[in-house]
Amino acid sequence: MKRTLLLALTTLMSASVLAAPETYVIDNSHTYPRFSYSHFGFSTQLSRFDKTSGNITLDFAAKTGSVNVTIDTPSVDTGHVVFNEHIQGADFLDTAKYPTATFISDKVNFAGDKVDSVEGVLTLKGISKPVTLTVTSFQCMPHPMLKKDACGANATATVKRTDFNMGKYAPHVGDEVTLSIAVEAVKQ
Repeated sequence: MKRTLLLALTTLMSASVLAAPETYVIDNSHTYPRFSYSHFGFSTQLSRFDKTSGNITLDFAAKTGSVNVTIDTPSVDTGHVVFNEHIQGADFLDTAKYPTATFISDKVNFAGDKVDSVEGVLTLKGISKPVTLTVTSFQCMPHPMLKKDACGANATATVKRTDFNMGKYAPHVGDEVTLSIAVEAVKQ
Protein backbone atom coordinates (compact mmCIF):
# COMPACT_ATOMS: atom_id res chain seq x y z
CA MET A 1 0.00 0.00 0.00
CA LYS A 2 2.77 2.44 0.98
CA ARG A 3 4.71 1.53 -2.15
CA THR A 4 1.64 2.19 -4.37
CA LEU A 5 1.04 5.53 -2.69
CA LEU A 6 4.72 6.47 -3.03
CA LEU A 7 4.68 5.51 -6.72
CA ALA A 8 1.52 7.57 -7.32
CA LEU A 9 3.01 10.63 -5.57
CA THR A 10 6.26 10.30 -7.51
CA THR A 11 4.32 10.11 -10.79
CA LEU A 12 2.28 13.20 -9.88
CA MET A 13 5.37 15.15 -8.87
CA SER A 14 7.13 14.18 -12.11
CA ALA A 15 4.11 15.27 -14.15
CA SER A 16 3.93 18.62 -12.35
CA VAL A 17 7.63 19.25 -13.04
CA LEU A 18 7.07 18.55 -16.73
CA ALA A 19 4.06 20.87 -16.80
CA ALA A 20 5.85 23.82 -15.21
CA PRO A 21 5.35 27.19 -16.86
CA GLU A 22 8.37 28.56 -18.73
CA THR A 23 9.18 32.27 -18.82
CA TYR A 24 10.75 33.95 -21.84
CA VAL A 25 12.23 37.47 -21.76
CA ILE A 26 11.52 39.66 -24.77
CA ASP A 27 14.54 40.29 -26.99
CA ASN A 28 14.40 44.05 -27.68
CA SER A 29 16.72 43.70 -30.68
CA HIS A 30 14.21 41.42 -32.45
CA THR A 31 10.86 42.71 -31.20
CA TYR A 32 9.17 45.55 -33.07
CA PRO A 33 5.54 46.56 -32.55
CA ARG A 34 4.30 48.27 -35.71
CA PHE A 35 1.18 50.19 -36.59
CA SER A 36 -0.37 51.09 -39.94
CA TYR A 37 -3.29 53.29 -40.99
CA SER A 38 -4.81 54.91 -44.06
CA HIS A 39 -3.38 58.35 -44.82
CA PHE A 40 -6.25 60.25 -46.49
CA GLY A 41 -6.87 57.17 -48.63
CA PHE A 42 -3.68 57.88 -50.57
CA SER A 43 -1.54 55.21 -48.92
CA THR A 44 -1.14 52.96 -45.91
CA GLN A 45 1.49 54.38 -43.60
CA LEU A 46 3.63 52.02 -41.50
CA SER A 47 5.58 53.01 -38.37
CA ARG A 48 7.16 51.12 -35.51
CA PHE A 49 8.43 51.37 -31.95
CA ASP A 50 12.13 50.65 -31.41
CA LYS A 51 12.15 49.83 -27.67
CA THR A 52 10.08 47.04 -26.15
CA SER A 53 10.47 45.01 -22.96
CA GLY A 54 8.54 42.35 -21.09
CA ASN A 55 8.06 38.64 -20.76
CA ILE A 56 5.96 35.77 -21.97
CA THR A 57 5.08 32.78 -19.78
CA LEU A 58 3.86 29.59 -21.41
CA ASP A 59 2.74 26.29 -19.95
CA PHE A 60 2.62 23.96 -22.95
CA ALA A 61 1.18 21.03 -21.00
CA ALA A 62 -1.68 23.04 -19.50
CA LYS A 63 -2.05 25.16 -22.66
CA THR A 64 -2.03 28.41 -20.70
CA GLY A 65 0.15 31.46 -20.47
CA SER A 66 0.53 35.16 -19.90
CA VAL A 67 2.06 38.11 -21.71
CA ASN A 68 3.38 41.34 -20.26
CA VAL A 69 4.74 43.88 -22.78
CA THR A 70 5.86 47.48 -22.25
CA ILE A 71 6.46 49.72 -25.25
CA ASP A 72 8.58 52.86 -24.94
CA THR A 73 6.35 55.32 -26.84
CA PRO A 74 9.06 57.99 -27.41
CA SER A 75 10.88 55.31 -29.47
CA VAL A 76 8.26 55.68 -32.24
CA ASP A 77 9.92 55.61 -35.64
CA THR A 78 7.96 56.88 -38.63
CA GLY A 79 11.05 57.22 -40.80
CA HIS A 80 11.01 61.03 -40.50
CA VAL A 81 12.23 63.03 -37.46
CA VAL A 82 9.62 65.80 -37.78
CA PHE A 83 6.78 63.28 -38.06
CA ASN A 84 8.14 61.35 -35.06
CA GLU A 85 7.74 64.57 -33.02
CA HIS A 86 4.22 65.08 -34.44
CA ILE A 87 3.14 61.54 -33.44
CA GLN A 88 4.69 62.03 -29.98
CA GLY A 89 2.60 65.19 -29.43
CA ALA A 90 -0.49 65.62 -27.25
CA ASP A 91 -2.90 64.98 -30.16
CA PHE A 92 -1.57 61.47 -30.62
CA LEU A 93 0.72 59.45 -28.27
CA ASP A 94 1.43 62.34 -25.84
CA THR A 95 4.73 60.73 -24.91
CA ALA A 96 5.65 63.51 -22.46
CA LYS A 97 2.70 62.49 -20.27
CA TYR A 98 2.47 58.79 -21.26
CA PRO A 99 5.97 57.45 -21.99
CA THR A 100 4.83 53.82 -22.13
CA ALA A 101 2.08 51.70 -23.60
CA THR A 102 1.36 48.24 -22.21
CA PHE A 103 -0.29 45.01 -23.25
CA ILE A 104 -1.06 42.69 -20.35
CA SER A 105 -2.70 39.31 -20.79
CA ASP A 106 -3.33 36.24 -18.70
CA LYS A 107 -5.21 34.36 -21.41
CA VAL A 108 -3.18 32.66 -24.11
CA ASN A 109 -5.20 30.42 -26.42
CA PHE A 110 -3.70 27.37 -28.08
CA ALA A 111 -4.65 25.50 -31.24
CA GLY A 112 -2.96 22.16 -30.74
CA ASP A 113 0.62 22.83 -29.63
CA LYS A 114 0.79 26.37 -31.02
CA VAL A 115 -0.35 29.69 -29.61
CA ASP A 116 -3.36 30.84 -31.64
CA SER A 117 -4.36 34.13 -29.96
CA VAL A 118 -3.70 36.25 -26.90
CA GLU A 119 -6.48 38.12 -25.08
CA GLY A 120 -5.43 41.08 -22.99
CA VAL A 121 -5.68 44.76 -22.18
CA LEU A 122 -3.92 47.42 -24.23
CA THR A 123 -3.23 50.69 -22.41
CA LEU A 124 -2.40 53.79 -24.49
CA LYS A 125 -2.52 57.36 -23.20
CA GLY A 126 -3.83 56.06 -19.87
CA ILE A 127 -6.85 54.42 -21.54
CA SER A 128 -7.24 50.64 -21.24
CA LYS A 129 -9.23 48.55 -23.73
CA PRO A 130 -9.55 44.80 -24.31
CA VAL A 131 -7.65 43.61 -27.39
CA THR A 132 -7.20 40.15 -28.88
CA LEU A 133 -3.99 39.54 -30.79
CA THR A 134 -4.33 36.94 -33.54
CA VAL A 135 -1.11 34.96 -33.79
CA THR A 136 -0.22 34.38 -37.44
CA SER A 137 2.98 32.44 -36.84
CA PHE A 138 4.51 30.82 -33.76
CA GLN A 139 7.71 28.86 -33.24
CA CYS A 140 9.67 27.64 -30.19
CA MET A 141 13.03 25.90 -30.50
CA PRO A 142 16.63 26.10 -29.32
CA HIS A 143 18.14 29.40 -30.50
CA PRO A 144 21.05 28.47 -32.79
CA MET A 145 23.29 31.35 -31.65
CA LEU A 146 22.30 31.84 -28.00
CA LYS A 147 22.15 28.09 -27.23
CA LYS A 148 18.99 28.68 -25.17
CA ASP A 149 15.35 27.89 -25.86
CA ALA A 150 13.50 30.74 -27.56
CA CYS A 151 10.06 31.48 -28.97
CA GLY A 152 9.00 33.83 -31.73
CA ALA A 153 5.69 34.96 -33.10
CA ASN A 154 3.90 37.42 -35.30
CA ALA A 155 0.56 38.76 -34.14
CA THR A 156 -1.99 41.32 -35.32
CA ALA A 157 -5.03 43.23 -34.08
CA THR A 158 -7.08 46.21 -35.21
CA VAL A 159 -8.00 49.06 -32.86
CA LYS A 160 -9.62 52.47 -33.26
CA ARG A 161 -7.41 55.38 -32.35
CA THR A 162 -10.47 57.41 -31.29
CA ASP A 163 -10.94 54.82 -28.50
CA PHE A 164 -7.59 55.98 -27.10
CA ASN A 165 -8.14 59.76 -27.40
CA MET A 166 -5.99 60.00 -30.54
CA GLY A 167 -8.67 60.91 -33.07
CA LYS A 168 -7.23 64.06 -34.63
CA TYR A 169 -7.93 64.19 -38.38
CA ALA A 170 -10.30 61.20 -38.24
CA PRO A 171 -11.92 60.03 -40.43
CA HIS A 172 -9.67 61.52 -43.14
CA VAL A 173 -6.67 59.88 -41.56
CA GLY A 174 -7.98 56.39 -40.83
CA ASP A 175 -9.46 55.72 -37.42
CA GLU A 176 -8.73 52.00 -37.72
CA VAL A 177 -5.12 51.16 -36.92
CA THR A 178 -3.65 47.75 -37.59
CA LEU A 179 -1.22 46.70 -34.88
CA SER A 180 1.31 44.03 -35.71
CA ILE A 181 4.11 42.77 -33.55
CA ALA A 182 7.06 40.63 -34.43
CA VAL A 183 8.34 39.23 -31.14
CA GLU A 184 11.21 37.02 -30.11
CA ALA A 185 11.82 35.97 -26.52
CA VAL A 186 14.53 33.91 -24.85
CA LYS A 187 13.90 31.45 -22.01
CA GLN A 188 15.16 32.61 -18.60
